[in-house]
Amino acid sequence: MFNNRLILGTAFAALIFTASAWANESQKVKREDREPEAATGLTVKKAVVAKDYMVAAANPYASQAGLNILAKGGSAIDAAVTVQLVLTLVEPQSSGIGGGAFILHWDKDRQHLTTFDGRETAPKAASPDMFLTDTGKAISWIEAVVGGRSVGVPGVLHALKKAHDKYGQLPWAELFKEPIALAENGFKVSPRLEKLVAMQFNPGITQLAEINNYFFPNGQGIKAGQILKNPKLANVYRAIAKEGITPFYQGWIAKKIVSAVRNASVAPGHLSQEDMASYQSKQMAPVCGPYHQYQVCGMAPPSSGGVAVIQMLGQLEPFKLSQYAADSLESVHLFTQSSRLAFADRNKYIADMDFVSVPVQGLLEKSYLDNRAKQINMQRDMGKAEAGQPVGGLARALDNAIEMPSTSHISIVDGQGNAISMTTSIEMAFGSAVMVEGFILNNQLTDFSLAPKVDGNWVANRLEPLKRPRSSMAPMMVFNPDKSLKLVVGSPGGSRIINYVAQTILGVLDWQLDPQASINMPKVTNRNRVTTLEKGTALEMLKPKLEAKGHRVFIRDLNSGIHAIEVTKQGLVGGADPRREGQVMGH
Repeated sequence: MFNNRLILGTAFAALIFTASAWANESQKVKREDREPEAATGLTVKKAVVAKDYMVAAANPYASQAGLNILAKGGSAIDAAVTVQLVLTLVEPQSSGIGGGAFILHWDKDRQHLTTFDGRETAPKAASPDMFLTDTGKAISWIEAVVGGRSVGVPGVLHALKKAHDKYGQLPWAELFKEPIALAENGFKVSPRLEKLVAMQFNPGITQLAEINNYFFPNGQGIKAGQILKNPKLANVYRAIAKEGITPFYQGWIAKKIVSAVRNASVAPGHLSQEDMASYQSKQMAPVCGPYHQYQVCGMAPPSSGGVAVIQMLGQLEPFKLSQYAADSLESVHLFTQSSRLAFADRNKYIADMDFVSVPVQGLLEKSYLDNRAKQINMQRDMGKAEAGQPVGGLARALDNAIEMPSTSHISIVDGQGNAISMTTSIEMAFGSAVMVEGFILNNQLTDFSLAPKVDGNWVANRLEPLKRPRSSMAPMMVFNPDKSLKLVVGSPGGSRIINYVAQTILGVLDWQLDPQASINMPKVTNRNRVTTLEKGTALEMLKPKLEAKGHRVFIRDLNSGIHAIEVTKQGLVGGADPRREGQVMGH
């Protein structure tokens, strides 16, 4: 079984991608594309098979460090802590301890799935009009990103510590040893990091002194293969290893964070010591829904990813996608139509449930999804979909938030069969560009709607003090009919995450692909605007046929970063996205 599926994955990858080793990406990236990071190349990857445990993460250093923890008898959450610490160092543009995360945890022995919400919160002194001009109009998105004003209270360390207290096996300090050594001794800069620095995708990396000095030592951008050390981060890690998260939220690190935000040379922010000290991550129940004989589970709001992915699958179920080829006109059309409907609901209803009544149950109800599916016409693009009227839904204005999370996803299955699906983010590539003690602070406040009202109506996802912004992050797990774990999956990619993850799940469940082959599939997205087909793939040929159905079609680099692990009777099968530098390792 493994050999056949492995061959399929490799052949599929070879089929769909152009021979170019690196995508021809320039600095002329259109901001309206809302991409979190530019495309930096393609590497064909094969499915990885293992018997005991497995880590799929966005950088080989991180995957190896996580694997080392599992080899010592560590749990999935132990490995996740170490992976995040290493990613903060080696993939600083995407995630880090200055950001937030959503974590799904599967406890195999107890047959229990729970989630941890480590999403950032707005400072107490934040206000709905914080991103408005004197005339009452929202400032430009890129103006909002850079500097202290956009920084929310980082939540990822708090969530990881809460999860580790419940499910950790190794001592907390043990998880920091390899990240500390790597930060002190240095790591080899990856080609992707070199390219993203050179592109200056985030203008803040040259505007703010500390981050500029780190990435442009002696005025020259860092180069692939260069050894980059981060002694400041090593010092931070030593303190957290010894004293837990107290120094970060209440001690000297917290003071450094607050000072950097409030005294930023660009757009000083409102973060306070009280904001840091009072932050609380949350343990929450997942949201789940059926797809054929499976159960698909994800994060509850403020993540929109869990609800939207489950909605997409539920709306597609009546059409029996398995009867069509994965790259067929029928499959692509149906996928885009279901996505239009899910995004219409997402933009109207999803926000922080502590502040807004979100009709989660109504949005996932089978009768509601069946009725939404009836709007799908096999012959014609529906155009811009309108939000539905689920039970419990209140009248809200549509959200204009631009979400560009520079994000990373971690999938882990440990030796006991426990699992982690964790998506972690600092938002834009290089976040707010405010760097403190060797790590970058997020710009998550720009995930709120910059305008609190539209046409006189309040936006559900408006900025309010202590509120968590909506996110598209979609760490997911899929379960078999006997309730055993089948799939651990997630991706970076801004609001396109929802499409990337849904498509990968469909690949495994409907088209019986292994995770790598499913990840390799050419990507298609529609966020209730245009249908976008991945550049350089076989899907380009569908453009005229889709246009004949009324689609407005763009051809773009679609920069997913999916990491997935499938649990089979024979063992674990993992896949990492060829569009980024992630790697699967197992034993």
